[in-house]
Amino acid sequence: MTQTTAAPLAPSVVEALARYDTPTICNAMEIVAPERRLIGFTTKPLVCPFPELPPMVGYARTVTIRSVVQSGLPAAEQAKRRIAYYEYVGTGFGPRIAVIQDIDGPDIGYGAFWGEVQSNVHKALGCLGVVTDGSVRDVPQWAPGFQALAGSIGPSHAWVHAESFGGEVRVAGMTVRSD
Repeated sequence: MTQTTAAPLAPSVVEALARYDTPTICNAMEIVAPERRLIGFTTKPLVCPFPELPPMVGYARTVTIRSVVQSGLPAAEQAKRRIAYYEYVGTGFGPRIAVIQDIDGPDIGYGAFWGEVQSNVHKALGCLGVVTDGSVRDVPQWAPGFQALAGSIGPSHAWVHAESFGGEVRVAGMTVRSD
């Protein structure tokens, strides 16, 4: 993933980067920026339910989620937060990748934010896929072509809700900042 700078990368650069897998990009980074050998990639395993899809390259749209406790916000305020989150995801340089940290601690991945609905909504908002240490569900009904790297695959939403968005997150050992 690319961190946003003053201007977006040229589409030809994004297309070129998408032709390579992550280990190849890491090899190149070791040569051109050896000080980055320990950052910019996940260090814990994630599940990829769609290994046939190509690599993703894009700009991060970050969010933290919880699922083991209900949101403390009234329903109307929670709905406003969800709309604000969608507006955030649908703006900024593209293409975009949702990067979502599950902050439930030892119960990471207990409830799935991602499934049929969210994959279709995020795809419509210009996202290529999601990277999350949380869980995903509804894999057979997932938006076609929408990539996922997830901590697990599970059956339930539980009490899943967005806690915050637009800041720094840590997913599978990788720190990511949104623009």
